[in-house]
Amino acid sequence: MDNRFGEMETFVRAVSEGSFSAAGRALGMTPSAVSRVVSRLEDRLQARLLVRSTRALVPTPEGEAYLAEAREILDRLAEMEARMAQGATPRGPLRVSATVGFGAQAVLPLVPRFLEAHSGIDLDLTLTDGVIDLWQERVDLAIRSGTLRDSALKARRVARMRRVVVGAPDYLARRGVPVVPGDLIGHDCLRYNFRPDDWPFRDPATGARVLQRVCGPFSASDGTILRHVCLAGTGLMWTGDVVVAEDLAQGRLVEVLADWQPPEPEEIHAVFAGHPHLASRIRAFVDFLSEAFGRDAG
Repeated sequence: MDNRFGEMETFVRAVSEGSFSAAGRALGMTPSAVSRVVSRLEDRLQARLLVRSTRALVPTPEGEAYLAEAREILDRLAEMEARMAQGATPRGPLRVSATVGFGAQAVLPLVPRFLEAHSGIDLDLTLTDGVIDLWQERVDLAIRSGTLRDSALKARRVARMRRVVVGAPDYLARRGVPVVPGDLIGHDCLRYNFRPDDWPFRDPATGARVLQRVCGPFSASDGTILRHVCLAGTGLMWTGDVVVAEDLAQGRLVEVLADWQPPEPEEIHAVFAGHPHLASRIRAFVDFLSEAFGRDAG
């Protein structure tokens, strides 16, 4: 019988490493041997799995589908072997990506408690507001907000977050308090440089959705930067309530246009690649977040 697990591992490693040479070094094989394994796999499946070039290996749609299934099978095999050798305790490296604001204000404070409860997990947390490719970045789990695009990724809701517009008291004293979204035209608005400059609202009288174009002297790539600039009294910021909860409680920031904010909270999802049956280390983190936030996270 063919060594299909070996073929899977070779294919997954070739994609992860980005070349036959790097995969060969990781697996103790020659580049030509790795290439032959992938070719044999393609012949058996009667499908082209990789587009080869001198600079990169790019999976075809068929290759992406095979990659997702192969990773899940290999993960489950590794879990089974780990349970046999060490019991069912989640262990191993776990790479997590989260948005800067939510990650710094909501996820980061929970890290010590998670590591104390799961000493066998080696957590690697990256905070970025940019959209990342889980496959290319080799990330196990991304925490993202808003509506999810259709893709091969799976998701589980872990929390809910309300969007708010906030400003520092001294800024509002100088520039006035906006009463309706149209008032934002006369204000300096602090913006994410990768999002459209339209802030969403809901008319409290009609329930109609309103998009208000905003402008201002400053934009940035992440919420932590915008929060600091907002605290300095430079302008208004549109952000998640979790990100500025302490600032609001201490009076460092003030919410405006509260009646115009959408009544439904924005959903926060844990997004991961592959099969809904998660590796135990990933499931442990998702379950931990759901319990910690305790917001009907189903």
